[in-house]
Amino acid sequence: MNEIRIDALLPAEMAARAEQIGVHKAKMRALPMFALAGLAGAFISLGAIFATTVLAGDAALPYGVARLLAGLAFCLGLILVVVGGAELFTGNNLIVMAWASGKTTSRALLRNWALVYAGNFAGAFATAILMFFTRQYTFGESAVGATALKIAAGKMEYTFLQALALGVLCNALVCMAIWLTFSARSVLDKIAAIVFPITAFVAMGFEHSVANMYFIPYALLIKNFDSGFVAQAGDSIPRLSALTWKSFLVANLIPVTIGNIIGGSVLVAAVYWFIYLRIERQ
Repeated sequence: MNEIRIDALLPAEMAARAEQIGVHKAKMRALPMFALAGLAGAFISLGAIFATTVLAGDAALPYGVARLLAGLAFCLGLILVVVGGAELFTGNNLIVMAWASGKTTSRALLRNWALVYAGNFAGAFATAILMFFTRQYTFGESAVGATALKIAAGKMEYTFLQALALGVLCNALVCMAIWLTFSARSVLDKIAAIVFPITAFVAMGFEHSVANMYFIPYALLIKNFDSGFVAQAGDSIPRLSALTWKSFLVANLIPVTIGNIIGGSVLVAAVYWFIYLRIERQ
């Protein structure tokens, strides 16, 4: 008779599960993979919308407390991805564990990353367009929109190296959150595993490429297609002129994506593979 266990998996068992999941993800058919990636882009965007709304207004909260609340709100995104089922580029950096064990190919790994990245962008951008038409940014006496513009404009001031480093640390925490869910036996376990790492990366201001696929395009839509709103709120938003499609790609998305890959693939996937799966590979 098989033993029934209700306790959490141990790290060595989590590594085996991560490897198995990586093999499954790498073999997934293209259309379902892209569709699930679109969902993930939308889910992360919902977390970003929630966090933006929480930050809106002139509440006299200390910086750290406001960021903490925004981080808790942003957790919605990864909870929907993990529990609801979706393909997230940053989390899929953990497929490196299956690749390092020789259980999937470089071609399959890169195919997954490319399709999922494109799907995440499509889902996030579609959500940004839909949100623009809701005019939710005018809520709270336009505080929500002003906050959205401030968040996006603030992301334009990083140097390439700074954005890369912020991306590294962000995805180290995101992949640790995903890693912790591999120990879970229930939905509540998964949610509990997600909350602290995700809240931490948002509170500390680290950079997530998929979240930025929503944050920055949404602000650009407001800036480019509602001149009246920008004229009213623009004076209170420093560096708004630096917010352009080119700066989004060159100054933020590219370095943050590279940093996310390093943080997830090297600092989490490669380290845990080396500790728990390297001997098996040998």
